[in-house]
Amino acid sequence: MCEPRGVSVDQEPIETTHAEWGDARSRTVSWHDPMITAAGALQRTGLETMQAIRDGVLPPPPIAMLMQMGITGLEEGRVEFTCAVDESVYNPIGVVHGGLVCTMLDTVAGCAVHTTLPAGVGYTSIELKVNYLRAVHVASGPLTAIGRVIKPGRRVAFAEGEVLDAAGRSVATASSSLLVFPLPGA
Repeated sequence: MCEPRGVSVDQEPIETTHAEWGDARSRTVSWHDPMITAAGALQRTGLETMQAIRDGVLPPPPIAMLMQMGITGLEEGRVEFTCAVDESVYNPIGVVHGGLVCTMLDTVAGCAVHTTLPAGVGYTSIELKVNYLRAVHVASGPLTAIGRVIKPGRRVAFAEGEVLDAAGRSVATASSSLLVFPLPGA
């Protein structure tokens, strides 16, 4: 649950100046050409592609670098990712933005399906239903997202995901349907 902020709606609105904000904080994001990974994926099954990313044979996609995500578990039909959380992903009310958690869920659902696909076949999300269960703060620690295939398919696949905080508490769940299709150039 959200911790109290020590501010009441009955108080006068807080107004500050730029000088009172302190020094600006920053985070640098670096990534490699995503087309290297896309080309490598054409030559590999989905599981082999994910293994190559995990093992540093192929560069991770830029979104993984931006969101500070990495693969920590991998098998056919199941993936596990971790994600570092910091203030750079806070929303205006002082908690981690739900979009980060949603992105994690979309990622693990899609990557779980990817591990079931042959070379030359891709996927994209058709629908993602997310249930947020608790707020996430920096103090929640690194997040872990687990994706599992519920039903693989040649045209449509179904997967589910769950995000856990560092204490192992569920912060969100999702169900997803994904379109499966031949990749151009395959």
